[in-house]
Amino acid sequence: MRPLHYDPALYPELVSPPYDVIDEAMRARLAAKHENNVVHVDLPKGEGDQKYAVAHQLFETWQSKQVLVRDEEPAFWRYAQTFVPPGGGQPITRKGFISLVRSVPFSERVVLPHERTLKGPKLDRILLSRATRATLSPQFMLYSDPERSLDAALDSGEPFADFTTEDGIRQQLWRVTKPAAIRQIVEFMKPRTLLIADGHHRYETSVAISEEFEAAARASGVPTSDQSEHRFTFAFLANGDDPNLMVFPTHRLVHSLPSFDWVGFLRHVEPWFDTIMFDGRIDELRRELSSAGPLALAAIAKGGKGALLRLKPGVDLATHPVLGKRPAVLHRTSVAILHDVILEHSLGITPEAQAQKTNLKYLQEPQAGLNALENDEGQVLFLMNGTPLASVREVAEAGEVMPQKSTFFYPKVTTGLCFHTLRAEVSITG
Repeated sequence: MRPLHYDPALYPELVSPPYDVIDEAMRARLAAKHENNVVHVDLPKGEGDQKYAVAHQLFETWQSKQVLVRDEEPAFWRYAQTFVPPGGGQPITRKGFISLVRSVPFSERVVLPHERTLKGPKLDRILLSRATRATLSPQFMLYSDPERSLDAALDSGEPFADFTTEDGIRQQLWRVTKPAAIRQIVEFMKPRTLLIADGHHRYETSVAISEEFEAAARASGVPTSDQSEHRFTFAFLANGDDPNLMVFPTHRLVHSLPSFDWVGFLRHVEPWFDTIMFDGRIDELRRELSSAGPLALAAIAKGGKGALLRLKPGVDLATHPVLGKRPAVLHRTSVAILHDVILEHSLGITPEAQAQKTNLKYLQEPQAGLNALENDEGQVLFLMNGTPLASVREVAEAGEVMPQKSTFFYPKVTTGLCFHTLRAEVSITG
């Protein structure tokens, strides 16, 4: 790829987390750090659709004033993040590389999704890409390389940046430009499928924009090719067989139900779960959950009420009135069990309400949910273990998807390291 990028010496002031984890307070803080911080275009300010015009003008200005410059030499970008896992422990370094990825529909089974997406975020990203004619933040995808065949080629790059973001994560970049290394990477990746780890909305946006820009180019007589920029997005690609690739859970806080009765809830799920009570022992419940296996769940209510829920031995989920209608591969994931058996069937939260988050709040930190319960901002909190990566891939390869927020890959891939433009008249080969 030959992306646009900032001066790497200024990265600490200019990069940000992905748009979908930035609240108003964080956006204001990042925007105040520097007038050229990426949030000014990735989360532009303005009334209604006017904000997209603001993003367009600013992105054009950054290019004309060389705030953003383009690499002339094609390269893969080796990318490493060194971090302390949530909850503590020894530092871990996750490595991968940033690359162009052809934007093709999921139906071609080259890029595989693993979770449902929502319409709103996709529309926002389409409008932003249409305005800037660029993809501003990378997706995060996984490939399989159990023998680590690409490590030597990827490690042949020249250092480009080494800095630490405000969350304490060390960010390192190298540019891989040696022709032999590039050929090896390209040949290895050609037959591979990619599993989206994070960035489903951004990838679906890239497919829609690719088709839209192609149609517009043809209508206006602009010649294009299968190597035109608009036919590609860009992504951080990590080896799905890397033991340093960590998947964490996203917990669910249920709120605003017309009523909720703890005893009645436990009675309703009793045909499917063995229940172990941990009233007044929430810290112990959390420790027990961590060793109870990937399909176990913890339910917590106000006043220190707590229960560990484990599927009954031999229970036949194919007979469940909701989950039983779904493919068997989903019966082996705790997220589908929670959403179908508990949220929909037991608590009456419809799939539509789940998608709109009418009664759900998604949390990475359990303590935020515990605090909400005690402040009467929630009725019941469900804690989960992380979905094993093998289960995620099994679902995706079967052509199925899990509920939204099924996985939490940590850390997030930084936005602002580079940008991929979508010029229909320009080839990625130069």
